[in-house]
Amino acid sequence: MESFSLILAIVVVTALAFDFTNGFHDTANAMATTISTGALKPKIAVAMSAVLNLVGAFLSVEVANTISKGLVDETGIRPEVIFAALVGAILWNLLTWLVGLPSSSSHALMGGLVGATVASAGFGAVHGDVLVTKVLLPAVAAPVVAGLASLLATRFSYGVGGTSDGEATRKGYRVGQIASAGLVSLAHGTNDAQKTMGIITLALVAGGSIAPGSNPPTWVILSAGMAIALGTYIGGWRIIRTMGKGLTDLEPRQGFAAQTSAATAILASSHLGFSLSTTHVVSGSVMGAGLGRKGGVVRWSTATRMFVAWALTLPAAALVGAGAESVTDLGDWGTAVVAVFLVAASAAIWKISRREVVDHTNVVEETGEPAGVVTAAIAAVTPPPAGLVTEDLTATIPAPATEPTPAAPAAPPAAAV
Repeated sequence: MESFSLILAIVVVTALAFDFTNGFHDTANAMATTISTGALKPKIAVAMSAVLNLVGAFLSVEVANTISKGLVDETGIRPEVIFAALVGAILWNLLTWLVGLPSSSSHALMGGLVGATVASAGFGAVHGDVLVTKVLLPAVAAPVVAGLASLLATRFSYGVGGTSDGEATRKGYRVGQIASAGLVSLAHGTNDAQKTMGIITLALVAGGSIAPGSNPPTWVILSAGMAIALGTYIGGWRIIRTMGKGLTDLEPRQGFAAQTSAATAILASSHLGFSLSTTHVVSGSVMGAGLGRKGGVVRWSTATRMFVAWALTLPAAALVGAGAESVTDLGDWGTAVVAVFLVAASAAIWKISRREVVDHTNVVEETGEPAGVVTAAIAAVTPPPAGLVTEDLTATIPAPATEPTPAAPAAPPAAAV
């Protein structure tokens, strides 16, 4: 076991707290569509996702190495910098959870780390090429690629299966949806749990406990996997409601297409070491599935709020991380002040969330979010599927009024013979 200082122990505990928030913040990525379509009961879904998150944490360390070895100069980083980065990431996760927006925990962590590092060692300590190629570019490309793949998969499934929507068809797609949701959970553990592994490994290097360039120790992998699994089991019900009901309305075959596309993209990125946002991938695939069905809608007002949150995640977490680092740089008392602030702010956010409780009992209720003018107009003019006879059609333009035709004069009586 590595030697620990007090600040290093605080950093490890804070990193696991972030991993916990990552778990309940991102539960929706794997299970929102499965819950919204009724394929699994809410509590069963989150329990299944938690187990597979834990398993996925042991499948790879490529993403962890990207964070611990590639993003910032690990030789010039102090443990206090890691602590400040985690403060920014945790607070952003909690704020977006409070308002039910599925933002990226990964980018919150990256933003906090970059901001704290710049405040401590300057811009030269951040590897800009890694930030661009393995964080920013995947952030833009991932939702687009996953959305297109999901849209095509949805249209293919309706094209092959037609409009058949019998109980046997729905049951088959629900089984497939459960399997694909399990795959997303496994991929989430493989990608997101590694980010905490990487941050703890970076802290161990900064504290002199392990040599630079080391892979995450086994105890780090296990603790990170357990923390994200526990957070997943708690269930981020607010974000599950947004992802499952607030963004679009999905049928089982759409949910299957969305989750399969998302899992494929996440697993591929984990293998390549890209620190991909599972939130961006799954959100893109859900929107693609919504647009892939004729008459399907995407609630663009909700999607717009999500896009704004995505754009703000990196800079907002970076600013908080930089501010926290400036305070911790004042000494031990500064670190204590930041720790107290983090606990107090987290407690305040939790207290506010109790005013309107969202849990497994009401997570599938409709949000009441309108579909939006553009989407509603598109849905209104979408023609019905071929071969479908629509009953009770009425004309929308009344026929022109006609003047009554005067009665013809009566014929004279025939002459008597």
